[in-house]
Amino acid sequence: MHRPESDGRTVKPVTITIDAMSGDRGAAVVVAASLRAVRENEALSIVLVGIRSELEALVREGHARIRIVEAADVVRMNERPSHALRHKKNSSMAIALSLVRDGEAQGCVSAGNTGALMAFGRTIIRMYPGIERPAIAKLIPSLRGRCHVLDLGANVDSTAENLYQYALMGSLMASAICSQAEPRVALLNVGEEEIKGNEQVRLASHMLAQCDTINYIGYVEGSDLFRDVADVVVCDGFVGNIALKTGEGVAGLLIELMEQAFTRNLYGRLVGLLARPIIGRLLQLMDPSRHNGASLLGLQGVVIKSHGNANERAMLSAIRQAVREVELEVPRRINERLDDLML
Repeated sequence: MHRPESDGRTVKPVTITIDAMSGDRGAAVVVAASLRAVRENEALSIVLVGIRSELEALVREGHARIRIVEAADVVRMNERPSHALRHKKNSSMAIALSLVRDGEAQGCVSAGNTGALMAFGRTIIRMYPGIERPAIAKLIPSLRGRCHVLDLGANVDSTAENLYQYALMGSLMASAICSQAEPRVALLNVGEEEIKGNEQVRLASHMLAQCDTINYIGYVEGSDLFRDVADVVVCDGFVGNIALKTGEGVAGLLIELMEQAFTRNLYGRLVGLLARPIIGRLLQLMDPSRHNGASLLGLQGVVIKSHGNANERAMLSAIRQAVREVELEVPRRINERLDDLML
């Protein structure tokens, strides 16, 4: 029996393909997360792509909605994208993306090499017409909601036109994912004044200010990412990746400090016991593994990039993100509106 949506409709069956071999923690984490995902979602089927013998040994008892597709090779984390593109066409990453292109799955999840995933995605699934580069977009928790941030590492150098395109796609994604009619779009900068920033950022700001269909609110600073100042924050991948990793590091530090404080002595354990409901909600909000999964926007299909070191819970979060984007038909909805918004 399929899970009903909030309006009473039946969720359509969804098939997600997973590059099972490319993550830092190996296939065991991917298989465990996949088994949990199909157990919690009766509309979901998963295709695991990788070394069949290894995956079959991990799945063991089998599952009617998990199947395995053989891949002869694996893209390594330190491999150059250009080398992978030429020599790893039979890799688990390439085959997983090909299954989406061929209609055997509606979305793909990979914890592998980011550059290779972007290169294979552009070649196999293709880009939206008019979009030059894909961008990694992620929902991060903020003070009173969530904020879409992009690019988070797909492109370390971005032109003003690239930033403008990221803003368009981010705005459309916020509308599709969070049902926001006019999401607030901002550029990440070193200050809020108009004269601040490099040439690309200032030119992108001018372009966005001229776009009547984007609710552009100007510049925001790094501290604003978590303060519910904007719904979409745009930057190049170099800046975005550092901001993301810094935020994750701070969150991890706070979680560790809280755990130490509430386990150090009897008084701390007593306070922790009394405050457990509040602490639990805070830990859930801050734990990066609960928010794992970033969208490769710009591709004509759902592709989710998982953190390379994702544990089982984090990988499950990435699978859920892929399912949600498929159910909401995010690529189709973005593609339908891009023509109206492009300069």
